[in-house]
Amino acid sequence: MQHTRQQVINRLRNQIERRQAIVCAGAGTGISAKFIERGGADLIIVYNSGRFRMAGHSSMCGFLALGDANAIVMEMGRREILPVVQRTPVIAGVNGTDPTRVMRRFLAEVADAGFSGVNNFPTVGLFDGRFRKELEASDLGFAREVAMVAAAHELDLFTIVYVFTPQEAAAMTAAGADVVIAHMGLTVGGSTGMTPDEAFTLDAACERVQAIGQAALRERADAIVLCHGGPIATPEDAAYVMSRSNAVGFVGASSMERLPVEEAVSATTESFKSIPIGEPA
Repeated sequence: MQHTRQQVINRLRNQIERRQAIVCAGAGTGISAKFIERGGADLIIVYNSGRFRMAGHSSMCGFLALGDANAIVMEMGRREILPVVQRTPVIAGVNGTDPTRVMRRFLAEVADAGFSGVNNFPTVGLFDGRFRKELEASDLGFAREVAMVAAAHELDLFTIVYVFTPQEAAAMTAAGADVVIAHMGLTVGGSTGMTPDEAFTLDAACERVQAIGQAALRERADAIVLCHGGPIATPEDAAYVMSRSNAVGFVGASSMERLPVEEAVSATTESFKSIPIGEPA
């Protein structure tokens, strides 16, 4: 079911009023989407990285030149995710830096396909150093993602955005972003995640989420702040960060589908393999 921007916002505001955490989940397959919805997620987000993640590769593949990110999301949405989701708003991860599309027309296609909103993914926000400088100098930087969100807002699409700094949070909120996600990097754990010593600590994540949230809320008091990634990998981690920051919910991708699949499939296989064969009669 497709939802209007206001319907999505009302859905999230209702959770806040009930003092219940907002939960948004990335779905890389139809079966993930079906059971994420059954678990009660407020939003389902379709990322190009989901295809790689659920094929056994790192989510970081979504940032490499391994396919057309926007085309992958449209195919996943139309043929895998949207057909099995009954009630939950489905959000498209849009590569806003894509110079090969007239973005406003593409956003109209996203809406026509049945998506209820957009998210800026893949995002150059995860790049830093020399490569980030060269992307920005080539007009392939974060400003293009902000412009994509502004165009989506003008088209009355719901917008939920990844940001990595207070400055990015302020820019996105000024452009009309409805929800700001404080992104803490690649999720810790599992076969293709970060190790705990490579990621921020949970306490450092709390400080970063709080600073990002403050910047968004200063720009617009009705902004909604969520957290994602890095050391925030379990419900307990999310509860810890939300109790120490202005985040009112969590966005999970690897933590919502890759890690549970890795653990459940391994455990189930081991259980079957533990069955002894009886002695012949």
